[in-house]
Amino acid sequence: MVLKNLLINIQGTVQGVGFRPFVYRLAHELNIKGWIINSSAGVEIEAEGDDTDVENFLIRLKNDKPANSTINNFKYISSAINNFKTFEIKESNNSAIKTALILPDLATCPDCLKEIFNPKERRYLYPFTNCTNCGPRFSIIESIPYDRVNTTMKEFEMCDDCRKEYENPLDRRFHAEPIACPKCGPQIKLYNAEEELIEGNDVIKKAAEFILEGKIIALKGLGGYQLIVDAKNNEAVKRLRERKHREEKPFAMMFPCMEMIKEYCEVSEEEENLLLSAQSPIVLLMKKENSFIAEGVSYGNNYYGVMLPYTPLHHILMKELNIPIVATSGNITDEPICISNELAFEKLNGIADYFLIHNRKIVRQVDDSVVRVIKNKPFMIRRARGYAPYPVILNDEIPPAIAVGGQLKNTVAISKGKNVFISQHIGDLDSKEAFNAFKKIISDFKDLYDVNPEYIISDLHPDYISTKFAQNTGLKLIQVQHHYAHILSCIAENKIEGEVLGISWDGTGYGTDGNIWGGEFLKVNRDKFERLAHFDYFPLPGGEKAIKEVRRIGASLLYKATNDKELVKNHYKDFDTEVILNLIEKKINSPLCSSVGRLFDGISSIINLKQNVSYEGQAAMELENISDERITDESYKFEIIKTKENNYIVDWRNVVLDIFHDMKKNISNQIISTKFHNALVEVIIEISKISGTNQIALSGGCFQNKYLIERTIDRLREEGFKVFWQSAIPTNDAGISLGQMKYLSFVNKNKN
Repeated sequence: MVLKNLLINIQGTVQGVGFRPFVYRLAHELNIKGWIINSSAGVEIEAEGDDTDVENFLIRLKNDKPANSTINNFKYISSAINNFKTFEIKESNNSAIKTALILPDLATCPDCLKEIFNPKERRYLYPFTNCTNCGPRFSIIESIPYDRVNTTMKEFEMCDDCRKEYENPLDRRFHAEPIACPKCGPQIKLYNAEEELIEGNDVIKKAAEFILEGKIIALKGLGGYQLIVDAKNNEAVKRLRERKHREEKPFAMMFPCMEMIKEYCEVSEEEENLLLSAQSPIVLLMKKENSFIAEGVSYGNNYYGVMLPYTPLHHILMKELNIPIVATSGNITDEPICISNELAFEKLNGIADYFLIHNRKIVRQVDDSVVRVIKNKPFMIRRARGYAPYPVILNDEIPPAIAVGGQLKNTVAISKGKNVFISQHIGDLDSKEAFNAFKKIISDFKDLYDVNPEYIISDLHPDYISTKFAQNTGLKLIQVQHHYAHILSCIAENKIEGEVLGISWDGTGYGTDGNIWGGEFLKVNRDKFERLAHFDYFPLPGGEKAIKEVRRIGASLLYKATNDKELVKNHYKDFDTEVILNLIEKKINSPLCSSVGRLFDGISSIINLKQNVSYEGQAAMELENISDERITDESYKFEIIKTKENNYIVDWRNVVLDIFHDMKKNISNQIISTKFHNALVEVIIEISKISGTNQIALSGGCFQNKYLIERTIDRLREEGFKVFWQSAIPTNDAGISLGQMKYLSFVNKNKN
């Protein structure tokens, strides 16, 4: 027998996934001696044994690894023979550079679920049951490496039974850091709005009774509070909207089981896989007709946002209820979700009737993730629970930096080597509380990954709170144009090499000429871009006001297309357009805009689909909802005008006129919307042909529109183009921070 000794270093998601127990069992199976240890960089292994066994050990480390683990870096070197007698798990080593990947929180696994509902098990109906395959990770970890002492579970001393499981290599709770049971773990309590304890043994059952009575429950979940109400109770849903000041934005729902989801929604195989995955996100599903869900859950929308229970607490509650519930973020509108019991009582008092709380502390806010399926692939809309903070790995190492993203749907990112760690969803930075959360998460990521940033990267917009923050840090400041950052984000995720035509369409972004951009065709080559084409500018009378009162945009488009004041006044009889037209003519508070998102808003108004909106993107979503390629394959036609500088302007006037005339001819809104969507797709094809490049990248919030992006992908492929879009990282402004980091990687490579 020839003895061999290897020192093995593995980086990736290898902590909190049962990796050490897996290695321990594999070593015993193959008669390997030595040790494994968690380090701040991942795991380190010394493996000694017969030459053939060690080679087999290496192969199976990669091939048989736990389902939730990932390996990004696998290195080994030969070492001296030590004649080890056993294989052991050593205490963690904190000395290495902190590059270990923190696992996101994971939904309850099937094994734990069986235990929870088995009366013979000691964890029967225990709402904090978990193992190495499931449970809290990112929401409870305070520092790397991932050991119990570095989590909020350190406050709960293990009982003898839990300790035996934790130390037994053959148990699936071997080194499960959040291990707990009714004897030694976190406990749950129910309070009323006056913070008075509701007595009784079965508080979850009592909470279920309150929900069935139409009450609103604030429930402390995995990464923050949720507000819960019976989704079939019209009055209860209406009351939640009134108390939360959330007029029409759709609520997410939780269903007890997949079978019930299928009663209310169309579910594809890919959508079902997402719902049942360890990430367990909210998935956007097409509504079925004749639903008994309260109308107020999802006004004017063809989709429901749906999820399954993902913690033992949710499973036990939903078993009691056996109905769909609204499960929306536990916050005051425009503020971050509450994570502490004290803050929940302060902020949600006046919204919730009862509070179902527990004493396991949450370190950081982690909202529910939102995903839809595009071209049979997951398509991220909000990236948080189940996905954050898993990194995007770039092709090249970059200096330590912070990217602060944009103003809306904010995320931040921090770089370490080739890794870009993108934060969980923070949200719009319009409130003081949101800005405080933004600063806290930056500080949190710096500490968690032990990064001392050299650069800070922001948007160009001078009024963004994130930009102002970046300017005041004293770090080397780099600014990246908003729509260019969108395309760079797509390039980073898809690892695209070479020149790209980036089509970046959204609602708002600050342009290099000081105007509002949002209908951009950018030729991107690494750290440079050229604005090849854009939609022609139109005024936004009243500026920010026009984003809420979309009839202002409709009036602006119609006036600029017809130059006929009387026509505009007659079309908007219930609205004083004189003031609006005056603002446009005198160029008072009417910034110029090339935004496709705002074009959607204006068209929605012209056809009288939506005149005012209560949340961002509402008019565009409702226009998407009525489009249907089965109705017509016809298209309006945008005019493309070549400029003296050999760039191109997309003139929208003819399309607005054609839409107006179709409306007067009583052509249905469904046909008008479909022809408008088709026109947008065809202008992409035309500019793509002009561009001279074969690689097309789609990014920006407008491409969350399922009809638009899927038809665009199909048509581009028909014409022979290679098309890229985002999947793991949101195409909306939540992806901006990644694009900003990608710019730094290009700049840094050019320096070197």
